Amino acid sequence: MSVVCLATYSMENILYGIQMRFKRYFLLPRKPKADLTVIGSRIRALRGDVPQEELADYLYIRQGQLSKIENGKAAPSIEVLILLSERFHKSVDWILRGKVN
Repeated sequence: MSVVCLATYSMENILYGIQMRFKRYFLLPRKPKADLTVIGSRIRALRGDVPQEELADYLYIRQGQLSKIENGKAAPSIEVLILLSERFHKSVDWILRGKVN
């Protein structure tokens, strides 16, 4: 009987059922989320007196998107982080975490 049941359920459903049944044993600590407001303020500080439009053009994004990033309403993409790192000679790690290795 159990073989028939296994054949009718996908492996994904079976694993999900096992996970739900033993959920209390598999609880893992949550990863800390990035603080977009702090990241945005670092980017704003890096920008200095450079107009948003100019920096946005350099980053290949719209001025409104840069504004959202600086205000912590949107996360910068990997490409934006790399371009910021190259332009201002700061590590991506510093932009994201404020730490220097």
